[in-house]
Amino acid sequence: MSQDILQKKNFFFIGVGGAGMSAIAQYLAGNGKVVKGSDRLFNFPENDYIKTQLQKENIECFLQDGSGIDEHTEAIVISTAIEDTNVEIAKAKALNIPIVIRAELLAQICASKKTIAIAGTSGKSTTTAMLFHILYENGVSPSLITGAGLASLQQDGKIGNAYCGTSDWLLIEADESDGTLVKYKPEIGLLLSIDKDHKEMDELFEIFQTFKSNTKGSFVVNQSHSLAKKYSQNIAQDFGEGTPFDGINFSQKGFEIQFDVRCQMTDDSQIETQKSDIQHQTSIKIPTIGKHNMENALACIAVANIVGVNVEQCANALKTYGGIYRRHQLLGVKNGVTIIDDYAHNPAKIAASIKACQPVGDKLVAWFQPHGYGPTRFIRKELVEEIAQSLRPQDEIWMSEIYYAGGTAVKDISANDIINDLKANGVNAYFVEDRKELFAQMKPTLQQNAVLLLMGARDPSLEKFSKEVFDMM
Repeated sequence: MSQDILQKKNFFFIGVGGAGMSAIAQYLAGNGKVVKGSDRLFNFPENDYIKTQLQKENIECFLQDGSGIDEHTEAIVISTAIEDTNVEIAKAKALNIPIVIRAELLAQICASKKTIAIAGTSGKSTTTAMLFHILYENGVSPSLITGAGLASLQQDGKIGNAYCGTSDWLLIEADESDGTLVKYKPEIGLLLSIDKDHKEMDELFEIFQTFKSNTKGSFVVNQSHSLAKKYSQNIAQDFGEGTPFDGINFSQKGFEIQFDVRCQMTDDSQIETQKSDIQHQTSIKIPTIGKHNMENALACIAVANIVGVNVEQCANALKTYGGIYRRHQLLGVKNGVTIIDDYAHNPAKIAASIKACQPVGDKLVAWFQPHGYGPTRFIRKELVEEIAQSLRPQDEIWMSEIYYAGGTAVKDISANDIINDLKANGVNAYFVEDRKELFAQMKPTLQQNAVLLLMGARDPSLEKFSKEVFDMM
């Protein structure tokens, strides 16, 4: 890719409706570029709201038929999901327009800023959002490129997954799923967790090792995660058990978590080492749920300290953290049932989501729609193990058929196979192939003080489906 790609003025994104693509498109548009894009989603009227949101950000939208690409287009941006047979790829090649992979463009954007890259198989979106909120509330004004909309930005009418700040700092959610994480060379690298998701563990280890090696400044890891802690290069900058930023006295009441941060500090409030005999303890309250969010917050506090924001400043900001789209998003309480919408889709995330919701009610009824036949086949064993270990005797898990986004996938597995595996493990597990029939069959189990947790990813209609379930409750 040309190293002067950011000097170009006119960009066209194929698949601009995707979370990762739309974030970069908004960032470029917010920095004075002319940005256009297409998406297959625009073929369906129910997705008009996506087009409307993008157009509000000065991104002109087209059907994926080549009509938006012309002699003024200077660069085509694609993700690894775009196939070579795409009609717009063919047109770009015919016009000799440079084709840029999304991650390569993001890598150049990162190189132009002081970048903080948040990585790990779980927690990236939430941690990125929390850290943005902390820095923004403390006057740092970072730019943002992430995969999930922040509620605070959405309240201002934005999509919420991108922001053009006034400082030199940039926060990005760095994804390992397609291997593109190795392209980034951030000022600060953050590693939250390593669990089986998308790739085999050996490949993940190699990717995260390269990410560590590419980080120019501080590399911060979660010492409470057995695999992530192996990548530590300076425990004085890490977070979790046995580090200067350790979380203790965790509790959850309703939709609020509380814990104390036990910090080893010097007199001038700068991190020293574990040998320091000065211990400072700060109480943290966040309007969210789940012990995993304590770890996410500790990660933010450790990184914010490097940037120059102290623990007390972090604590004050986290009191007003507004959350992100479809991450334990509380839809409301209706007829004694609390309904929560969540993006959880791999074994570790689903287990964490289940555990986070259990204290909210006496009984948990969880529903999960797997996405992709290949991914479901890949995580089948771990998915069954994590769900079986997470549910209480009174809890239930329901599934509908695997979401199919098109393409040439081999449909040799069903969500019902997962359900049968769970039943064999003694779990209260149920399969409803068509999710349109889900609520009618599930409703008799939704007693007073129950929690209904709806989980799934990739399917753009899940938000609408969750709201429909809430309306039927």
